Amino acid sequence: MGVIYLVRHAQAAFGTDDYDRLTEIGYTQARLLGGFFAVRQVRCDAIYTGTLRRHTETVRGILDGGPGIGDGSAVESIPGLDEYKPEALIASLMGDCFAPAPIAKRDEPALVREHFRRLRQALLAWTEGRIQPAGMPDWRMFQAAAVEALVEVRRRHSDGSVLIVSSGGPIAAIVAAALESPPQIAVELNLRIRNSAVTEFTMSARRHQLLSFNALPHLEAQSDATLMTYA
Repeated sequence: MGVIYLVRHAQAAFGTDDYDRLTEIGYTQARLLGGFFAVRQVRCDAIYTGTLRRHTETVRGILDGGPGIGDGSAVESIPGLDEYKPEALIASLMGDCFAPAPIAKRDEPALVREHFRRLRQALLAWTEGRIQPAGMPDWRMFQAAAVEALVEVRRRHSDGSVLIVSSGGPIAAIVAAALESPPQIAVELNLRIRNSAVTEFTMSARRHQLLSFNALPHLEAQSDATLMTYA
C-alpha cells in the first residue's frame, strides 16, 4: 500500500500585488516540513504540483529542508491541482454593482475579515451553482479535475510514496469527495486548511482513503506562533 502526502502551499504574499509567491515565513514553513520528512525518512517516488509559482516554490523549500526526499525525482505539474480565482468568484457574486475592494493587507484585520466573508459567500454560491465566475469551470468540473489528478497519481504509483503540493481549494475538493460530503462541507474545509499543512491518503491501485487532514507536525514543535498561518 502506498501513501500520498497532499500539502497545501506555504504562506504566499497575501495582501500584495503579487500573491503567487512565498513569503519568508512561507519558505521557513516549507523548509521545516522538509526537515520533518527527512527525520521521518520519507522518500518520495514522485513529486507533483499545480502550475502555480507558490506550489513550485513550496516544493523547492521542502527539498532544501530535506534534500533526500525526492531522490532526484522530476517535479511534474498537473493543472487540476490549481486553485480557483478568488477575485472572479467575488466579482461574480457581487454582480454589476461590484467595485473591487482595496487589497486586504495582513496588518488591516477589518479588510481581511471582509475579504474572507465575501469569499465564503462566493464559494457557497459557486458550489451550489448560483453563480458562474468568468474564466472558471463550474464547481463539479473543478472538483472532478482535482480528484482525477489524485487518481492519476494513484494509478502511476499505487505502491509508492508521493508528494503533491497544491492549494486549499483542490485539497478541500478531494477530501470532500473522499468523504462523500456535500459541496458546502468542501467550502468549510477549504477555509480551514493552514499553510504547509499535510493531508495524507493511503492508496492502492483501486482506491485511496483519507488518513489525516490539515496536520502541522513540523510547526507544532516550534515556539514561533507566527509560523501558523492561513493565508
